[in-house]
Amino acid sequence: MTSFTFIHVLISLIGIISGLIVLAGLLASDRKDGWTLIFLVTTAATSLTGFGFPYQGFTPAIGVGILSIIILIIAAAARYPLRLAGAWRWIYVVTALIALYLNVFVLVAQSFQKIPALNALAPTGSEPPFAIAQGVVLLLFIAAGFACLRRFHPAMR
Repeated sequence: MTSFTFIHVLISLIGIISGLIVLAGLLASDRKDGWTLIFLVTTAATSLTGFGFPYQGFTPAIGVGILSIIILIIAAAARYPLRLAGAWRWIYVVTALIALYLNVFVLVAQSFQKIPALNALAPTGSEPPFAIAQGVVLLLFIAAGFACLRRFHPAMR
């Protein structure tokens, strides 16, 4: 593993962990101001550093990175200058969860590529164990999203 890859992975893991803390805050209607900033910054850094890997042409990883940056811009705008006012509350919840989901999606995909036991179950990433794992992650995020939309009503500041 190169130093660049190590830093990228470390930033990604910090983004995922801080994102899960933010998700817990959304479920408890707690803004988690410091953790939110860490989550948004490290998740953006994950996408930006991902563009630094060598590639030939447009790849799915580049598409996910571009989508993530767009989603993060919307989430940050909803959270900070627009202060979660009106519809920006639910827009923030949805975009923050999509950004976290994209990071977790990549974590699962990379896990199946890099962890020998998982790779043996799905060496090409098109086998049922991979699809099942990604499907479960997606369903969990959808359920969490609906719960967050119902519960996250922070006091205005």
